[in-house]
Amino acid sequence: MSTKSTQAGESGLFQSLRPITRKGILEDAAAGFQLAAMNIPQALGYTRIAGTPLVTGFYTLLLPLVGFAAFGSSRYLVVAADSATAAILAGSLSSVASPGTEKYVAMASLVAMLTAVLLLLARVLRLGFVADFLSQTVLVGFLTGVGFQVGIAVSGEMLGLQVHARRTILQLVEIMRGLDSVHAPTLIVSLAVLLIILGLGHFVPRAPGPLIAVVGAIIISAKFNLAAQGVEIVGPVAGGLPHLHLPAVGWREAEALTPLAFSCLVMIVAQSAATARVYATRHNQPLDENADLLGLSVANMAAGLTGTFVVNGSPTQTAMVENSGGRSQFAQIATAVIVAMVLLFFTAPLQYLPRCVLGAIVFVIAVRLVDLRALKEIRKESPAEFAVAVVTAVVVVFGGVERGIILAMILSLLRVVRHSYRPHTGILVRSEKGYWQTVPAAPGVVSEPGMAIYRFGAPLFYANASRISEELLHLTGAAPNELRWLIIDCEAITSIDYSAARVVCELRSELNRRGVVLIFARVRPELRADLDRHHVAEAVGPDHIFPRLHDALQMYHQFPTSPPPLGHR
Repeated sequence: MSTKSTQAGESGLFQSLRPITRKGILEDAAAGFQLAAMNIPQALGYTRIAGTPLVTGFYTLLLPLVGFAAFGSSRYLVVAADSATAAILAGSLSSVASPGTEKYVAMASLVAMLTAVLLLLARVLRLGFVADFLSQTVLVGFLTGVGFQVGIAVSGEMLGLQVHARRTILQLVEIMRGLDSVHAPTLIVSLAVLLIILGLGHFVPRAPGPLIAVVGAIIISAKFNLAAQGVEIVGPVAGGLPHLHLPAVGWREAEALTPLAFSCLVMIVAQSAATARVYATRHNQPLDENADLLGLSVANMAAGLTGTFVVNGSPTQTAMVENSGGRSQFAQIATAVIVAMVLLFFTAPLQYLPRCVLGAIVFVIAVRLVDLRALKEIRKESPAEFAVAVVTAVVVVFGGVERGIILAMILSLLRVVRHSYRPHTGILVRSEKGYWQTVPAAPGVVSEPGMAIYRFGAPLFYANASRISEELLHLTGAAPNELRWLIIDCEAITSIDYSAARVVCELRSELNRRGVVLIFARVRPELRADLDRHHVAEAVGPDHIFPRLHDALQMYHQFPTSPPPLGHR
């Protein structure tokens, strides 16, 4: 999340609503109405992904919205049902309970509560920064894989086929084998819904396409009795507000579901953080990452206590709020009020809704998750990162969403480790205009006759210390001019650990044996503290450590042909 902290006087409950003005309330209320119109059909579609009853989609737009508005800091972030976390949930729960059953719903609610506990722990430990370790590259790949998985999962429903397989590839095989048995009326309804949503989305972007499709389908289904023609409908939907209750699941099952909750945690922190950061930066607003963690925790606890599934910060729904003119979380509270009214008075007509309509809505969501433009840009700018994104997507499709999120975490961390293990190195030389520039470190490359300024682009630790030692010994051993001075530019070296310190001390001894003096320049106070603590400063000599490169060069120009004597300063 944003590194900006909430300004003084803006902390506390409902900080994301302040300052409150009459004009702002009216604009946010209007945005909340539009969000409800566009988001209710999507939330119902997310229940198809999560494998929970239809009414649980309404519940994700009720108390979770209010909970985040009360404790979060982001003025724009919409925390509700989301395709990624719904897919993670279903990918694991469907193997231990039948989707839609009472046990399945109880376990889904428990996962939301466990996720809330983990989010609260992350808040206490101030772990909001962890989101930065899940790279955009693997997120694009992960969501692409989720898009393919979800799209294939609902294709059978759109075609009127019964698909029993749970793995994506087996589902695709089952659908291909059943193409001869496609139910024509179901397919026609599905295509009509796709045409309405995509057509309105292209020509009238602000129109609530999914809502129009849902209302139209309900009217046609009731009038022409589509159920009698073999089109499956959702049936009666429970009305009324949800009751707060603990899910009827034992401690042993809770322990087994903790890894699933951790997977949800990773996706929630990463996706919510990225979304909140974008809008805070765009509108130049303060953002408290730890307050948002608390808000996400409260939202998921509310979801669990009301019998629904995990909620997450949604990029698409947040964009809806902004496009509708919303400027604070009051828009989300207005949405929750409208959803409450629907639950109290308007659930009866939903019984006529064809299931294939929800499948078509989810299919559109799945298509939008496949970000071909981002993949194309990644491939153009970084083929290696494109390969990482593709591998992540393939693992999601073939191995499941939970394995995909674990792989995404591992690949993101490996990229960080790889950069630290093999950082950019080089020798500083003067350009034709007299500026310093970095060239590849190679034997014979010097900054000035008899002196080389070596730059190492990462902190020194046990894994990369051997590289700096091998590279410097290689440089000093093969220089055509007799290299007498070796200055290490420490601008990027912010720390050094015990193991690396031992390597540097051995390096200094070997360079001394070769008649080369080792100098450290641009040493910041925190690095100097490490050098002192690990006795590197003592071994190298305090007079050979400088806070500025200019000071090191000045001493070189005083003693160009021989090492500077210790204690001369």
